[in-house]
Amino acid sequence: MKFPDIEGIPFNFMGIPKELSDAAAAKAAVLPAPYDHTTSFGGGSREGPTAIILASMQVEWYDEELGIEPCRAGICTLPFLEPDVSGPEAMICKVENAVEAVIKAGKFPILLGGEHSISLGPVRSLATHYRNLSVLVFDAHADLRNSYQNSPYSHACFSRRAQEICPVVQAGIRSLSQQEAKDLPQLNVRSFFAREIHSGLDMKNELLKLLKDQVYISVDLDVFDPSVLPAVGTPEPGGLSWHQALEIMEFVFKNRDVVGFDIMELAPLPGMRGPDFIAAKLAYRMIGYKFADQLKQTS
Repeated sequence: MKFPDIEGIPFNFMGIPKELSDAAAAKAAVLPAPYDHTTSFGGGSREGPTAIILASMQVEWYDEELGIEPCRAGICTLPFLEPDVSGPEAMICKVENAVEAVIKAGKFPILLGGEHSISLGPVRSLATHYRNLSVLVFDAHADLRNSYQNSPYSHACFSRRAQEICPVVQAGIRSLSQQEAKDLPQLNVRSFFAREIHSGLDMKNELLKLLKDQVYISVDLDVFDPSVLPAVGTPEPGGLSWHQALEIMEFVFKNRDVVGFDIMELAPLPGMRGPDFIAAKLAYRMIGYKFADQLKQTS
């Protein structure tokens, strides 16, 4: 997938010039993966990566909260990963291989989706490099079904498959089946429900106990309340606010070695740019959390 420069701005994440987007020098690599083969309700997340990158071109380089320009760490945008329509397992393997190449090149991997099923690819790859890996999932849905619509690799099975690889911690959950609720105590998963977070639960001490040395963060954008971000395939009321989610993320970035993240399930709505911009801003803020200390030392 190719796009022309827009009004002289390069088509890449944040629209940054070559000296900041050069693949050889960049510390972070954005991998766009437009795939939504197992989507079961509202479609369109295959358009998410394009919308996020386009919106990112309007995000200010300077992050007023962090006091830095995170893009100074260098962010290269990789070619769009062509979907493999033979099935979700094949696409997960394709993403896994692409992320493996990013890791071997010494870059910090950032996956832009696309549906949540393919987040298993980075988890698989990173688990081969880090013995103490854990996954922090922001999601409205537990995604703990062993199979859904005859596939164990559906978007509704992501956390079930991930916990077979390493410990999984979830934040913002507010929808799960009766069987998932029955299975949860036996699984390698701790779920912080949205209602607990809204009630003022202090997660920090427990997060430090649950999360291993290295953490991969997976963000299904339906973790946010629909009043904040409505452009998702399966919205659920009662979600997290922007500040609730970022408070948790910032704490984890400061206290653990975050080795990659993804932003998944944006399904752009015609004429509504807000959700696209929020997703782009979130990705950029998370890059800032990762490289803030390095950038402040060199400034």
